[in-house]
Amino acid sequence: MDDTQRIVMTGIGLTAPNGNNLEEFRQNLLACKSGIQHAEIRYMGKQAAGFCNFDEFKYQSKKLRRRGTRAGSISIYCANEALKDSGINFEAVDKSMVGVYLGITEHGNVETEEEIFQMHQNNLDWKLWSPHHNPRTVSNSPAGEVTLNLNITGPHYTLGSACAGGNVGIIQGVQQLLLGEVDLALAGGISESSQTFGIFAAFAAQGALAHHDDPTLASRPLDKNRNGIAISEGGAVYVLERLSDAKKRNAKIYCEIVGYAINSDASDFVNPNSERQVECMHKAIKRAGITVSDIDILNMHATGTGTGDVNETQAVRVAFAESSKTYVNFTKGHIGHCMGAAGALELAGNIPSFTDGVVHPGMNVTELDPECVVKNLVINEPKLIGNVNYILNNSFGMLGINSALIVKKYS
Repeated sequence: MDDTQRIVMTGIGLTAPNGNNLEEFRQNLLACKSGIQHAEIRYMGKQAAGFCNFDEFKYQSKKLRRRGTRAGSISIYCANEALKDSGINFEAVDKSMVGVYLGITEHGNVETEEEIFQMHQNNLDWKLWSPHHNPRTVSNSPAGEVTLNLNITGPHYTLGSACAGGNVGIIQGVQQLLLGEVDLALAGGISESSQTFGIFAAFAAQGALAHHDDPTLASRPLDKNRNGIAISEGGAVYVLERLSDAKKRNAKIYCEIVGYAINSDASDFVNPNSERQVECMHKAIKRAGITVSDIDILNMHATGTGTGDVNETQAVRVAFAESSKTYVNFTKGHIGHCMGAAGALELAGNIPSFTDGVVHPGMNVTELDPECVVKNLVINEPKLIGNVNYILNNSFGMLGINSALIVKKYS
């Protein structure tokens, strides 16, 4: 492919429960520093959850923040940080050729719950309902708030793709660049899930809500004694552009996106399908024009649920049966499940491996589940493996949506 058909990442902006930029996030992943804490959740009391502590007013006024949403504030922060990191002269960019593509799990729950709560505190007076409710809760709101903040007049939308959202947002950005619809894409995933009690209640009803006396130990993917998901919020947005354009401005290039795939289980509302997950990983590898043995790091989705962890481990064993050099890790032990932001954040946490040759560990594995044994699993301590050329990032979601994304070291 010529340089106009190669898509690269030139900027990363993120906020996670344990870091507000890539350097801080990476350091805490290597140090096994958790971002999970106990918090009072409306109606449900003390729960293990992940919250971000970024400055909401760094890039937007208090007035516009009050009119907007928590998800929008996360998106605005991450998008601005990504542009700043990219070094691009955004004032000189044709804003009509910039697209915003953000994966989400759900949106509008926070605002709807709050307004219903306030009505119940005031004799169900519907006139207290906010006139800002509609623009706050339409599903394109997080991406739309970015366009308002940055005066972007190109396309914007969110992609409702459950917990595969982070990968899906990036894949959409890649495809739109290849189609020539945009010249610059702000793509990734966001979530404000820990701000709403409804998702806690839903996972509790499923018997899949993590709990532990020490909240930093609540999220325990692959551990024999894991008991569910620690719900978190967060976001990661990438500046994506064609390699030809990145070269013209002598941009810093983090990596090249070389393979991706999205497919569907078509088998169950919640329970994953290992066979479809294998197909998704293999399709991404085929698109990249490489073999399974070329993948140096595989980041598992690994939510901390029994069925999810076991099925994905089985899929990884089958998909990488012919590879002896692929190292496997996961990220949710550190940050919990950031839902729509999970895939984008977890990819970001692994990208520095291209530079330092280190695989960050999955954490909180005291006793590995025998059903979750996989070759070259990196847990509890970082592992130096030397040269890293390819990273594969898994993200799966309810209703059987699977995604796999492969990035390559740029040289």
